[in-house]
Amino acid sequence: MHRLRSYMPILYWGRTYDSSAFSNDLIAAVIVTIMLIPQSLAYALLAGLPPEAGIYTSIAPIVLYAIFGTSRALAVGPVAVVSLLTASAIGQVAEAGTAGYAIAALTLAFLSGGFLVVLGVLRLGFLANFLSHPVIAGFITASGILIATSQLKHILGVSAHGHTMPEMLGSLLVHLGDINWITVLIGVCAAGFLFWVRGNLKPLLKRLGTGPLLTDFLSKGGPVVAVVATTVAVWAFGLADQGVKIVGDVPQSLPPLTVPGLSFDLLGALLVPAILISIIGFVESVSVAQTLAAKKRQRIDPDQELIGLGAANLGAAFTGGFPVTGGFSRSVVNYDAGAETPAAGIFTAIGLAIAAIALTPLVYFLPNATLAATIIVAVLSLVDFSILWKTWAYSRADFTAVVATILLTLGLGVEVGVAAGVAISILLHLYKTSRPHVAEVGLVPGTQHFRNIHRHDVETSDSVVTLRVDESLYFVNARFLEDLIQTRVTQGCAIRHVVLMFSAVNEVDYSALESLEAINARLTDMGVGLHLSEVKGPVMDRLKRSHLIHELNGKVFLSQFDAWDQLSNREVSQAAE
Repeated sequence: MHRLRSYMPILYWGRTYDSSAFSNDLIAAVIVTIMLIPQSLAYALLAGLPPEAGIYTSIAPIVLYAIFGTSRALAVGPVAVVSLLTASAIGQVAEAGTAGYAIAALTLAFLSGGFLVVLGVLRLGFLANFLSHPVIAGFITASGILIATSQLKHILGVSAHGHTMPEMLGSLLVHLGDINWITVLIGVCAAGFLFWVRGNLKPLLKRLGTGPLLTDFLSKGGPVVAVVATTVAVWAFGLADQGVKIVGDVPQSLPPLTVPGLSFDLLGALLVPAILISIIGFVESVSVAQTLAAKKRQRIDPDQELIGLGAANLGAAFTGGFPVTGGFSRSVVNYDAGAETPAAGIFTAIGLAIAAIALTPLVYFLPNATLAATIIVAVLSLVDFSILWKTWAYSRADFTAVVATILLTLGLGVEVGVAAGVAISILLHLYKTSRPHVAEVGLVPGTQHFRNIHRHDVETSDSVVTLRVDESLYFVNARFLEDLIQTRVTQGCAIRHVVLMFSAVNEVDYSALESLEAINARLTDMGVGLHLSEVKGPVMDRLKRSHLIHELNGKVFLSQFDAWDQLSNREVSQAAE
């Protein structure tokens, strides 16, 4: 039963579920449902799918995550970045609006879900750490710009295409003569209203003395007001007959049972995009979940989160949806609205199911421009150019990674941007660790502490050189240490001992072991002793299983002070004799 609970956390929190949690979860679900209805329709539009696909994608995945996920506030469903990645990926294998396009979306969700579940079962959640935060920030910023640009065609009422910034802007310029000004008016008014709601409505309601719950409810209902107002306007004035593009018929039904395409060609074409979507979605989701959990001193299990998100994506694949992940905005709303358990997600799914059955006829006259405005307002909050000057001030290498990710994403598309981000993150890590910081240290007078000779006034010895290695040693940096020691020893003929201070070394792989053996042999030929100090237990255990410790021409000291005390005093005694 304990093992089963670890894979199905609902069996854990469900045992203590009470009426208080029920009421809090129900209130949160109502608020999130109101927010999700227009968002779901909008993100389906962004993914190039029929609007009902957005609602379908927000039902079964939420329920499955509530069963298998560990976060009590994370709200799973379609999000802007993953929707854009979906459109980019399946746009390469099928034409939008066709049955093949919808099947490709199901297949992408299926592959993403399967990949996430496998990672979770194998406990491989750490792989997501290969995406550095600056690269993720750069990618999300560029994606926000791309998403907003991609929606301008709906605001302008023109036909345009493209998955990169040059393609989109070029296509928009070609069709500028086809602008529908009524559509522009609707889109601009809707966007302006939503921006005002986001920044000004909540403070206004607080000044008017509105209660916290009603304030949250009304401020999150801004998109619904925009949807209702523009839908009524299009219906009342017959604007659809004047070229305003509308949502049209949306089926009144619960999510259908669907089967993803399993042809080898389709699976092969979508495998890499599915992996990239999975990684990006997992990183975004876990970041949100950990942030919200920390506020209540709760914890999440990243490996179980993989299983929860995987199950949600598999649910989307078999219920007419597309890839999903945990969304930042709706999760924060869920948390702020008082959600105590994942049951809030189940109640949200019930609300969306009711909407799918009863409310879809009401969105027939909903203009696409309103949905585009909803997306633009949502994604522009993702754009964060401050990461550029923050990384410039702190680390030029990270700044280069951010700029490269942004430019590649904008210029070559999101898939190239994600792949480049992963590659840049790994290359940055390899570059930084290939040239580890190695400080020559000396004794701080009157203490047993050793510090960098170039930063502190310390005691040194002409015959004893201590090098503090501030990085684990492995194949990438092993030769660097060899060259550094060779250069330092040949700088002064008086050097008789080299001490490698291993206080920061957590790992020594076989390549590094061979380098240490080569250093020992070379120093032996030069009449210089090689010593180690402050070697950690696990590192020492492995070194004892090698020839290095037995062939070492020096000693292994428990502390650096012991090494300094014995070696420097020995040299003084020999000089006196």
